[in-house]
Amino acid sequence: MSDDLGYETLGCNGGTSYNTPALNELAETGARFESAHVQPLCTPTRVQLMTGKYNFRNYIGFGLIDPSEITFGHIFRNSGYKTCIAGKWQLYSYSPLDESPELRNKGQKIEDSGFDEYCVWHAHHTEEKGSRYKDPVIYQNGKYLTNTENKYGDDIFCDYILDFAKRNQTKNFFAYFPMALTHRPFEPTPDSPEWEEFESYTNTSESKKGRNFDTVEGWDDNPKYYKDMVEYHDKIIGRLIEGLEKLGLREDTLIIYVGDNGSPQEVCSIMHKHDEVCGGKGLTKDTGTHVPLICNQPGTISPMVSDDLIDSTDFLPTIIEATKINSPENFQIDGRSFYPQLLGNKGNPRDWIFFHFDPMSPRSITSKSPAAAKPLIRFIRSKKWKLYEDGRLYNMTNDRDEETPFLSANDNTEKSEIRQSLKNVLKNMK
Repeated sequence: MSDDLGYETLGCNGGTSYNTPALNELAETGARFESAHVQPLCTPTRVQLMTGKYNFRNYIGFGLIDPSEITFGHIFRNSGYKTCIAGKWQLYSYSPLDESPELRNKGQKIEDSGFDEYCVWHAHHTEEKGSRYKDPVIYQNGKYLTNTENKYGDDIFCDYILDFAKRNQTKNFFAYFPMALTHRPFEPTPDSPEWEEFESYTNTSESKKGRNFDTVEGWDDNPKYYKDMVEYHDKIIGRLIEGLEKLGLREDTLIIYVGDNGSPQEVCSIMHKHDEVCGGKGLTKDTGTHVPLICNQPGTISPMVSDDLIDSTDFLPTIIEATKINSPENFQIDGRSFYPQLLGNKGNPRDWIFFHFDPMSPRSITSKSPAAAKPLIRFIRSKKWKLYEDGRLYNMTNDRDEETPFLSANDNTEKSEIRQSLKNVLKNMK
């Protein structure tokens, strides 16, 4: 799962700003989805992805997952799979001391999240998280690594997953790779021309004194590095696929690739020859929710392109069906499996996807964070129409930027029927 990478970035989706050969190949030889949507920010998406539930059922706050929640890690481990997570955690304690201290330590510890092995960034408090890229601060199976100087975060995560796969290649295993890339800070990667200069600067004692956990003093967090980051993240995915091939595991492994929300708002990309798409991370427009989705398993999934609606609650039921394991008794799942589509069947595609976007919940808690003032936003989206709970209706075929809302007072018969149908769905989301 990429971090902050929207649909428009990949070449297989028509993007022309970045070179993404590994993901393009994955799409050309597998299933590519054109209408996959997730929540506009990372935590809401990750909670839905890991639990199969809509956020209104189990969301407790940004950077948190309910410590009592059952994740896909628990489900697979309890079904006899070896389980591993490598990458970004950030679901235990997010709030700094001066912002919502009552939310500190309120999430789920990585040790309790259902994974036999873990190699993660941001396992504990925000002010302790350190770099996710160069010289990363990584917590691995109960200890912080001490040998990460001049190393790069996602390289370490990829290496760990491949080592995990090698050690468990004769067993059933489930690996979750929530990548650090391509989230800001926008920094040079090991393939950037500036890397040696950047490496030299960050190794000086003076720079280390000034370095905080989001950027490096003296480097301006420049969006120009987003291109390098997108391309390096594609390179890592290619290395992961190549590693599975060398282990003889490619045909036995279902690979699912998805983004966690739209691209950063600071970044504008080109699709095709001249269509500019600016990132919408944090926004409920399509640029904030529309993400790439690719599934690949040679011998099982034939090349295909699907326009079926997919949302982030759908991944858990899909992998449960693919592996023929059972979910826990009385376990609530809101998602709908799209595994039949991967096999070339019609399946049971959605007519709509639902969004309950309340990233800074709970609202009953007083917070000094300006982000806490963000409103709760709920809406339903079909392929053509999008209805917000406040009554705004948009035709998404003609108005993807949501510039011209239709209000109920001006509805014709068609819009009135569409509005009522989507409104009835919203009413049942309680």
